[in-house]
Amino acid sequence: MKLAEALKIVQSTPSSNAEKFSVWLACGIFPLHLSTFLAAHLNRRIPERNTEIQSGVFGDLPGNLLQLKQSNADAGAVVIEWADLDPRLGLRRLGGWGPNVLSDVLMTAGQSANQLLQLLDEAAKSVPIAVCLPTLALPPISYQPGEQFELNQLLLEKTLHELAASAAGIANIKIINRHRLDAVSPSSGRLDVKSELSTGFPYTTVHASIVGELLASLIYPSPPKKGLITDLDDTLWRGLVGEQGVDGISWELDQRSHIHALYQQLLRALSDSGVLVAVASKNDPALVAEALARSDLILPRDSIFPVEVSWNPKSESVGKILKAWNIGADATVFVDDSPLELAEVENIYPEMECLRFLPDNEQATYALLHNLRDFFGKQEIVAEDAIRLASLRSSGVVQSEAERDTSGSFETFLEQLNPELTLSTISGAGESRAFELVNKTNQFNLNGRRLDIAQFRSALNRRDTVSLLVSYNDKFGPLGKIAVLLGRLDSTVLTIDTRVMSCRAFSRRIEHKCLEHLFESLDVSKIEMDFQPTQRNGPMQDFLSQFINTDLTARPLIIDRQHFMNTKPDLYHKINEVSYV
Repeated sequence: MKLAEALKIVQSTPSSNAEKFSVWLACGIFPLHLSTFLAAHLNRRIPERNTEIQSGVFGDLPGNLLQLKQSNADAGAVVIEWADLDPRLGLRRLGGWGPNVLSDVLMTAGQSANQLLQLLDEAAKSVPIAVCLPTLALPPISYQPGEQFELNQLLLEKTLHELAASAAGIANIKIINRHRLDAVSPSSGRLDVKSELSTGFPYTTVHASIVGELLASLIYPSPPKKGLITDLDDTLWRGLVGEQGVDGISWELDQRSHIHALYQQLLRALSDSGVLVAVASKNDPALVAEALARSDLILPRDSIFPVEVSWNPKSESVGKILKAWNIGADATVFVDDSPLELAEVENIYPEMECLRFLPDNEQATYALLHNLRDFFGKQEIVAEDAIRLASLRSSGVVQSEAERDTSGSFETFLEQLNPELTLSTISGAGESRAFELVNKTNQFNLNGRRLDIAQFRSALNRRDTVSLLVSYNDKFGPLGKIAVLLGRLDSTVLTIDTRVMSCRAFSRRIEHKCLEHLFESLDVSKIEMDFQPTQRNGPMQDFLSQFINTDLTARPLIIDRQHFMNTKPDLYHKINEVSYV
């Protein structure tokens, strides 16, 4: 991003009525263009918010970290450079670079690192923080030739790595990956000596933009994709199974097809972390079934669901997979070696990420693996990730029963599920899962509103807050934590402003049981819903329309207790535990 472009973005922020998103930029360097680029990249990520960047005193990183702790910012951005560990490692102070001062520099750097770690730990208790560790090369402090790593330089690097490792273990702190920074910003193009000496800002504008972009991506990350649809021939394996046979396809080093093995290995890792993996292939179903049963396949057959194999257009297979998963195209990545197939799918699903697998270009394909890892990256693996595929299959069974219901058979089926709900307040380990659901659920979503971590925690800490985290289990197994509710209780009225449920939980009447229980346990006469229609929340609209006496345009949208009790279907759920008020 050019500086002029960044300034234009910053100046074209939303109206003053837009909600503010405040970031405290703590650094020892003069922030200058860095604050502009950070604001611009954040505005691109959250254009509906007014981004505000605050910063402290030039040259006082510890003091600025103290101010970060005391600020009311929504997030913190911390930029550390070598001069913050010892001023002699910068260009604006003259403390000597001779051999006699190196041991003292090393000692001071260690003390500074410990101080910064303590300050980061304290600040992270109140605000999420993105950290950029030193990006500039050390000045010529060594008396040894530049091609040689001198011992004191290595010890300085060790001090930095120990700081990074300790900081990375602190909740609420994310650190820019140095290897990713190196890939996008070559070290030779980072330092602007003239700017450093004249203004105290050491970065070239190109490097400042990249640092700002990476910080913005940690402060406000894109939601991870949910599912990957892959082709087979010359993608999952090398060769055409219809022409070369089941034994003729390969993914082996000695067959020059090892890049396919690496792809399979990544898909297995993604599946193990909860990503849905499916196959869409123009092929013979019997041959594909035999090939997927090969014992040396790195991606296990039971990690793939569904497998759509036919001679129909790829877009039809993709559509069937999306329906089976019950997720949107914008949450999906499609990988194929054919540009024609990719173009066809992209034409039908323009919001889907369509990526080409190049079997004869190992370098490009290896880059694709990194790209895929980025699309599906998440902060942690939760229990629901391990059971997602099994619960999705069981959801398919329930949905099929609902669709072919005749003569009340679905009622019997629901009763025989032995459904159980566990309701709990949102706290501790459940916070991360609840936050994830609020920010990735589209279809059963009260208003489509996303919350950043500061807004989420503020909602949890409101006076008279009611929070609910719902877990589900039946004879097919657990679905895990699948629904979240946030509201406020005022006498006999409950106002709900956040309500989401995973699509895996559809058709089990969980939403009905939760509403029934809220009415009874809180003894409220009505529930007000902060509802807003979106392009994606049709299931929520269908649910609400069953229980209101007006149309969905009414404000506030009110569900009357007596009307709900007279209208609700039969519910068979057992409540195992309740602790949410």
